[in-house]
Amino acid sequence: MDTRVKTATLFDLRSWSAGCLDRVERALERWVTAEAPAGLDHGAPAELVEAMRYAVLDGGKRLRPLLVLAACEAVQGNEGAAMRAACATELIHAYSLVHDDMPCMDNDILRRGKPTVHVKFGEATALLAGDALQALAFELLTPEDATFPAAMQAQLCRLLARAAGSAGMAGGQAIDLASVGERLSERQLRDMHELKTGALLQGSVMMGAACGNLIQAEKAALENYGAAMGLAFQVVDDILDVTSDSATLGKTAGKDALQDKPTYVSILGLERSRAHAQELLARALAALDGSGLSHDRTQALRALADMVVNRAH
Repeated sequence: MDTRVKTATLFDLRSWSAGCLDRVERALERWVTAEAPAGLDHGAPAELVEAMRYAVLDGGKRLRPLLVLAACEAVQGNEGAAMRAACATELIHAYSLVHDDMPCMDNDILRRGKPTVHVKFGEATALLAGDALQALAFELLTPEDATFPAAMQAQLCRLLARAAGSAGMAGGQAIDLASVGERLSERQLRDMHELKTGALLQGSVMMGAACGNLIQAEKAALENYGAAMGLAFQVVDDILDVTSDSATLGKTAGKDALQDKPTYVSILGLERSRAHAQELLARALAALDGSGLSHDRTQALRALADMVVNRAH
């Protein structure tokens, strides 16, 4: 029997996503550029910008930007702030992939169906491109004009910094590197992935939510939704690593097993991992049900959760 949790069928996720992704791509194309910022006489070095654009444009699922925009819709927030936040999360994600793929970490040669940045541009340029993408993310959140209030800018910067830093994505990556060849418990694995993968996904939800005004119950519900989504994404990623090929994934398949990394599949087994992903989907949807936000306003969040989990089927 198919035990997958079903979301409402009236919402057209494909159409909604296409519109959002078009706006995100155009914004990234405009903001990741060699043009000189206002007040400066010169722009960035051409090769560095080429590597940055190679890393971030024309590829990836753009899940983090979609979560920002969906959460903003749920709270009826500032759309201009949400677009900047959406692009900022993608820049942070892209920088993390550039650095993770380098020989000093995962040493991978394929990402988003093409050679990794260090393979194409060299390690030094790849390192600098990642650094520059990270810096640009925070620049986007602090526009010189009055696009959105300074207090909102500060809150968005704080959320992104926390999600990406030592208590978030970077900390999780450090644990991951230290865990190669180790036998982790399910709890230890969960704790690692709540930081490495989950923190930025949850942070994306909360950045979208921070573009509007929330009462405490709504904020707590969206935090719970984001936490469940972040972990579900990693569980499914681990499943796909052993069930899909490199062409389908756009990155090297089976590398976790080759590198002797602990995964949900290695610890729980394939079928239990699939069941756990469904449990996390149910948890995410239940959080939205109890949020007090209307069903219509949370349709995109619901559909994204279903898409994330059921891409494994």
